[in-house]
Amino acid sequence: MKISTKGKYGLIAMIDLALNSNGSFIPLNVIADRQNLSTNYLEQLFSPLKKAKLVKSVKGAQGGYTLGDSPANITIGSILRALEGNLSVINNQNLDNTIEQCLNIHLWQKLDANVNEFIDNITLEHLVSDYKKMFDDSSFMFYI
Repeated sequence: MKISTKGKYGLIAMIDLALNSNGSFIPLNVIADRQNLSTNYLEQLFSPLKKAKLVKSVKGAQGGYTLGDSPANITIGSILRALEGNLSVINNQNLDNTIEQCLNIHLWQKLDANVNEFIDNITLEHLVSDYKKMFDDSSFMFYI
């Protein structure tokens, strides 16, 4: 399993939205500017996120996107699955020999289960909290 730029940039945009929306709607171009991303690319990413009900949108001058639920209820797994699809380590469809079957049962399925459990136990709220701890403005000292 390799996370593509869709997953990476989608997570960045979702964290930005969680940090900055406070229930209000944020236009994608604002997120794109803050994160140095393409607005067109974000539009492509937010379509499956909206379909998965991870974000809500409003059209018009005051429009944009907001989270579809509380950051505590949005898992990183749900975001990545909406953007990436299946997160399996390998494609197990052609299990022609007994060694492949053994590897599938005793390695790949267990690895998949561990990866899924890990990403399903990290929420957007966890990452927002970690971000704030790392980059809290009070930790910076300015001298004139």
